[in-house]
Amino acid sequence: MKIAISGKGGVGKTTFASFLIKALADESIKVLAIDADPDANLAQALGIKNSDQIAPISEMKQLIEERTEAKVGGMGSFFKMNPKVNDLPDKLSISIGGIKLMVMGGVKTGGAGCICPESALLKHLIRHVVIARNEAVVLDMEAGLEHMGRGTAISVDRLVVVVEPGKRSIATARQIRKLAGDIGVRKVSFVGNKIRLEKDKAFLLEQMSDFDFLGFLPFTNAIMEADLEGKAPFEKDKDGLNAVKEMLVKLRE
Repeated sequence: MKIAISGKGGVGKTTFASFLIKALADESIKVLAIDADPDANLAQALGIKNSDQIAPISEMKQLIEERTEAKVGGMGSFFKMNPKVNDLPDKLSISIGGIKLMVMGGVKTGGAGCICPESALLKHLIRHVVIARNEAVVLDMEAGLEHMGRGTAISVDRLVVVVEPGKRSIATARQIRKLAGDIGVRKVSFVGNKIRLEKDKAFLLEQMSDFDFLGFLPFTNAIMEADLEGKAPFEKDKDGLNAVKEMLVKLRE
């Protein structure tokens, strides 16, 4: 399974990603987790210690220059658009509990969709792990899906968008669904998160009646407690993990 996860910042996208990764790992499935959000927090959500010390691939200047044959930060230079990346998942991933994690980072120069050596390497690497790797892949994406090209997107089995009760979150979810359609992703599902009351769930179902929901996750203080204690959310919120395991069954349908 190759699953990309997106959603507006703050809706619990990375928390859901960690639950899904753990659910797969609990079935003894090899999982390659990709943190493709510039605001990288997936390592912490998986319970990896000293996660703030992990160097994102986008900041590995020597590697980028070696693989793309270009000077990082240089203007108007030629560089390889299809650099060698097949060895990087094993070389650069961090392993924990049957899970391998790669932190992509973000491209800090230029605007969205910039054409630069860093962007070329990241996009080609994501394309490789989605198309060529034989383990399950879970990508924690930013809302705009900038890391995904059309060919990569078509190869993703499912895009899961996390949404919370609120107009702005719903608006972002609609934008993501449209963008997904533009780049060829046809299987898009949604997860309602931070559900405090039954009326929150009813609000999402009413406002998003034409959306495919995998399920809903309740708001819980256990998630905040896990963050304060530096633990993975699934260590404190077993009910949330079990709910995502049920969603995994639907993802396979």
